[in-house]
Amino acid sequence: MSVRVAQAVRAWSWGAKCCSRSSSFRGRPPGAVDVTELLRDATAKEEGPREAAARRLPSQCSVLLFPGQGSQVVGMGGDLLRYPRVRELYAAARRVLGYDLLELSLHGPQEDLDRTVHCQPAVFVASLAAVEKLHHLQPAVIENCVAAAGFSVGEFAALVFAGAMEFTEGLYAVKIRAEAMQEASDAVPSGMLSVLGQPQSEFTLACLEAREHCEALGIENPVCEVANYLFPDGRVIAGHLEALRFLQKNSSKYHFRRTKMLPVSGGFHTRLMEPALEPLAQVLKAIDLKKPLVSVHSNVDGNRYMHPKHIQKLLVQQVVSPVKWEQTMHAIYERKKGTEFPKTFEVGPGKQLGPILKSCNVQAWKSYSHVDVLEADKGPVPDP
Repeated sequence: MSVRVAQAVRAWSWGAKCCSRSSSFRGRPPGAVDVTELLRDATAKEEGPREAAARRLPSQCSVLLFPGQGSQVVGMGGDLLRYPRVRELYAAARRVLGYDLLELSLHGPQEDLDRTVHCQPAVFVASLAAVEKLHHLQPAVIENCVAAAGFSVGEFAALVFAGAMEFTEGLYAVKIRAEAMQEASDAVPSGMLSVLGQPQSEFTLACLEAREHCEALGIENPVCEVANYLFPDGRVIAGHLEALRFLQKNSSKYHFRRTKMLPVSGGFHTRLMEPALEPLAQVLKAIDLKKPLVSVHSNVDGNRYMHPKHIQKLLVQQVVSPVKWEQTMHAIYERKKGTEFPKTFEVGPGKQLGPILKSCNVQAWKSYSHVDVLEADKGPVPDP
């Protein structure tokens, strides 16, 4: 298992080189290399993952967490360019996307980078570039990885890391997803509201009364519902902007401690994103998905993907379903009392998932680190 995962990291750029055309194709990129199959062929005689894992103490294992939309920042990825394969990732991204993602990531402007159609691919590529940095600095972390999870679009990066799909395939799927979600967002004035609650907070009642408020204003079929379960009493509510404004104005009535609008352009993970389902479903049908080489947990239910068909189904369902991140953290870090925790690395822009992990499981958070995409390490870069 450990050797295969390490090889997967090295294989991304090789597979990326094979994609020489732009994103005019529909479905599988031309010439995409099936990384998972290569790894399985190369390691057919290797010991099974259970036997390998059994010899590793929990404290020697690692978990990788991949951030989602909202973590993007101008300048991300710049200092990672000292790693040769990172340049290859961005070169492949330019061919798949049809525009210079590296230039946009490095120089912005921020308002362009924040657009759904741009920031989802940008976060996806920057996160995998951060894995390349981690692979150079601490190769044992990659080799001993036992689980991964990604927040929303970060789930695609987690699946690419785990060998379930090839880099260019994953990026193309993210491209189609982002374009479809951008179009759905443009159709309805909507957004997302971060809510810090408390045990007595009334999220269900708040959403119900916000929808009733919208109906009174003449808005048909208003949407207002929990879109992200972050940590105990921490939620993100998404829906029509009028509903979110109502919640901000009446936050004390529902015992909300703090509310804040997020820098996103739509009501993601609600039925407002239904127009994005079919485009994403079609591209995923064209991808040769594989069972992940390490455990990858789904946003939809927090459980591990057990079969490629589950990936195809749940990645589509995720677009209109709440992200159950709190449940995912419990699934990954649940263990008997006294058992040590694995080391956790957040790979990608921002440091949002660390504080969330702390609120879910403070003991697991004590072994948390962030792999920065803005600051370079001081040491030499090993040869590729």
